[in-house]
Amino acid sequence: MRIPSWLFVVGLAVVVLFTGLFSVLAFSIARQVAIDAGRSGIQFVSPEQSVQQNVPTPTPPQVAVINTVQPGIPTTTPDLLLPTPTIDPAAELQWSDPHRFTLLILGIDQRSAVNEPGPFRSDTMIIISVDPVKKTAGVLSIPRDLWVTIPGFQQARINTANYLGDSNAYPGGGPALAAETIRQNLGIEIDKYLLVNFDVFTRVVDTLAPNGVEICVQEVIDDPDYPDAGYGTIHVHFDPGCQVLDAEQLLQYARTRATEGSDFDRANRQQEVMREVLNNVLTIGGLSNALAQVPTLWTELTGSFKTNLTLDEILRMATLAGEINQDNIHFGVIDNLYVDLGRTTAGDQVLIPRLDLIRTLVQQVLYAQDDLSLAELRQRAENENASITVFNNTDILGLAAQTRDWLTGRGIIVNAIDNTPEQSNVDTFIQVYTGKIWTGRYLAALMGIPADRVHPGGDGLTANDIGIMVGPDIQSILAGG
Repeated sequence: MRIPSWLFVVGLAVVVLFTGLFSVLAFSIARQVAIDAGRSGIQFVSPEQSVQQNVPTPTPPQVAVINTVQPGIPTTTPDLLLPTPTIDPAAELQWSDPHRFTLLILGIDQRSAVNEPGPFRSDTMIIISVDPVKKTAGVLSIPRDLWVTIPGFQQARINTANYLGDSNAYPGGGPALAAETIRQNLGIEIDKYLLVNFDVFTRVVDTLAPNGVEICVQEVIDDPDYPDAGYGTIHVHFDPGCQVLDAEQLLQYARTRATEGSDFDRANRQQEVMREVLNNVLTIGGLSNALAQVPTLWTELTGSFKTNLTLDEILRMATLAGEINQDNIHFGVIDNLYVDLGRTTAGDQVLIPRLDLIRTLVQQVLYAQDDLSLAELRQRAENENASITVFNNTDILGLAAQTRDWLTGRGIIVNAIDNTPEQSNVDTFIQVYTGKIWTGRYLAALMGIPADRVHPGGDGLTANDIGIMVGPDIQSILAGG
């Protein structure tokens, strides 16, 4: 069932408060992906050969830290002669600045059972970019093991930027150095930041959903080595079936990777938890209840987060989020399709960014141009002059050839047709092997394929730029003329 757009009214506010969830959910995905990929025979490359950058003397952004304070909640005395009007809590909280703004969310691995003074590495880095005029937003996750140049220091994992900034008195601290690292390596300007620890998620869920959230578990999950609040382990177990989970159980369900698909299964559970928590929280009591809870959470979570956002800005972000249609919110992850595997001189595995593909991903997710017409997409595709292979990914004979003929009739040159090694019979999708994303987007628009089925290709099935993996659904497209 489609969730109505008003469910995102407090989306950004909840996102910044739910970042504890994000920090936990993405805790070790990048490392496990590297390990799994290495086991599957992906060739390693040298970090020194893959990433060579001149490190300019950084001009650190002046990011002021706003200490959290007890918010004052005004009260009014209604006129006793008139009925009390119904007040829209968002009416006075409009976002007035028309400029795009970008928020960096940092999740740190600070264990609640251990008295750790820090500084800390960031185990999660999430970028949220919002265009208040076009009413669009993008969310991009960065893996903790991405091998980059830390401005003023040396090459290292991107998650060390926060640690280095805090431990070396960098102006603005760790978040400022993390923001500058992102700017210099990925070309993304950061305006605001929010840094949180593990306590945030459970405390937010306990406050906004004290009766828990229903989750439908699909398989037996048994994890005897789940990390506890310190540096030990506990045993967690989930049986199949729909069940109500409290905040701590939700955290465990989302964090564990004790299933056959490991981190890939976990990624799906993360999305499920995020969707169900938001749906539950925002439908119980509606907008008024959610907005009323934010100042309380702001106060209760003092010490668990650091930010240069004010409470007023968070509330205004919430109202702006309510004006953004879900179809205009884009999500992306710098995953194994956007990196190569490498090793440090010490022999540790790291992820070497494929910067050309990452820049395309950043453009798609954070600066999406959804208003491009088919003619505009065609022009961009023609400029790329991409080569195309059509693959039959079904057990239906001749489907690749039929698709080639359909495309040829629309002026598309298909360079080759082939069959996938194993036919999965899933819906048609498009793989972009060489970064020529506009061709992929144009083909998707021409064929009526959802844009989220265009993604980088990492299977090496073709030396051409684009692979169209046709599924059974292509038959209705071909029959439509």
